[in-house]
Amino acid sequence: MKEHSVIPNDQPQAKGSKAPAEKPVANYSKLHNWFNSFENRAWKGMVIGIPYLWMLVFFSLPFVYVLKISLAESIIARPPFTSLITWVEGTRLSINLIFDNYLLLLEDDFYIIAYLNSLKIAFVSTLFCLIIGYIMAYGIARSKSSVRNILLLLVILPFWTSFLLRVYAWMGLLANHGIINNVLLAIGFIDKPLQMMYSDFAMYVVFVYTFLPFMILPLYSTLEKMDISLHEASADLGAKPVTTFLTVTLPLSMPGVIAGCMLVFIPAVGEFVIPTLVGGPGSMMIGRMLFDEFFANRDWPLASAVAVVLLIFLVVPFMLYKFYSAKQEERVS
Repeated sequence: MKEHSVIPNDQPQAKGSKAPAEKPVANYSKLHNWFNSFENRAWKGMVIGIPYLWMLVFFSLPFVYVLKISLAESIIARPPFTSLITWVEGTRLSINLIFDNYLLLLEDDFYIIAYLNSLKIAFVSTLFCLIIGYIMAYGIARSKSSVRNILLLLVILPFWTSFLLRVYAWMGLLANHGIINNVLLAIGFIDKPLQMMYSDFAMYVVFVYTFLPFMILPLYSTLEKMDISLHEASADLGAKPVTTFLTVTLPLSMPGVIAGCMLVFIPAVGEFVIPTLVGGPGSMMIGRMLFDEFFANRDWPLASAVAVVLLIFLVVPFMLYKFYSAKQEERVS
C-alpha cells in the first residue's frame, strides 16, 4: 500500500503554485450567514415600512389635505379657500370648521341624483362586464396553450393605445355617419341613421369595452388554476352542466369574480371622460361634476367635499371584500 503524505494547511506553498479554489459549499455558507444576519439587522423594519410610507405620502396626506379643503369656505383668492386655523389677536388659536359643503350635498337633489346615477351606471357596467368577461375568460382558460396566448394578447392589446384615443374611435363608430350606420344603410337594414351617440347606449358600450379587460384577467387567472377533474367528477355523478357550473365552477371562481368587480366598479364610479364625450344629457356622473366644480366654478371646498363622499362610496366595496375574505378564511380554518 502506498503512503500519501499530508501537507498541513499552514505549510507555505511552493513558489509559483496556485492557491486552491474556494469550494462552492463555503460560498453558500457565507451567503446563508449573510441572510441570517440580514434578518437580525435593525433596518429590516425600514424595508417592511416602505409600502406604508408610500401609502402615507401618496394617499393619506393628499386625502387629509382634500378633507381640510372640504371643511373650508370658498373665497376669491389664492388659494381659493379660507384657512381652518387662524390666530386671533396674535394670542388665541381659532379653528373654523365649516360643514356647509356637506350639508349642500345632502340637501341639493342635483348632487344626490349625480351620485345615484354614478352608482347605477357603474353597477350596470360591472354586471355586463361580469357576464361577458366570464364567458370569455372561461373560453380562454379551456383553450389550447398556443391559442390561449394569442387570445390573452388580444385582451391586453387595447392597453397599447391611449384611453382617450379608444374613446374617440368609438365616437367614430357610433356617429350618425359613422362606420356602423354606414354599413347598416348599405345593406338596407335601416332607412336612416340610428341616433347612437350621446345616449345611455353609447355610454354603456364604451364603459363595457373600456373596463372589460379588467374583468377578464382576474377571472382567467382563477379559472385557469381550477382543477378540471372536479368538473369530470360532477359529470360522473350525473350533474348537468348548469348544476356543475352553479355548484362547482362559480363558487371556486368567486375570488376572481370579486376582484374583477372591484377593478371595474371602483374606477367606473368616478369616470368622467366617457359620459362627457359619448353620454347624453341624462348621464351626469359625479366625476364630471367634480371636474366642473374644480376647474369651471373654482369652488374647491365644494369639490373636495364631493371627492370625500365619493371616496366613501369607493371604500365600501373594498370593506365588503375584506369582510368576505375574512369569512372565507374562518370557514376554511
